[in-house]
Amino acid sequence: MDSDDRPLSPHLQIYRFPTTVITSITHRITGALLALGTLGVTYWLIALASGPQVYAAARAFFGNGFVQLILFFWTYALFYHLCNGIRHLGWAIDYGFELERARKSAVAVFVAAGILTVITWLFALS
Repeated sequence: MDSDDRPLSPHLQIYRFPTTVITSITHRITGALLALGTLGVTYWLIALASGPQVYAAARAFFGNGFVQLILFFWTYALFYHLCNGIRHLGWAIDYGFELERARKSAVAVFVAAGILTVITWLFALS
């Protein structure tokens, strides 16, 4: 068989991941990031309990612009993981498995996480 007659397997340049695959991968990544971010929350709580000087140092650390950017994305990861978990609860009761509904709910998870993140940060900064 000539190599020109064989069908080509899809590769990353032409293959598009379905939205549901992207949400699955993102759910796993955000779970890992939330576990790492818990170290920051733990640091903040320990600083809060350790007295004013330690808390002032923690507050200065978390007030850094780069750290706040990381916290913003961590907040997005938190809300994404929450919204996608609610989506999975719907699947547990056998709701939303149809392909079109699964795709729409995947997009809704990304949008809802973004909206909740912005609302939270607007509230926190006001």
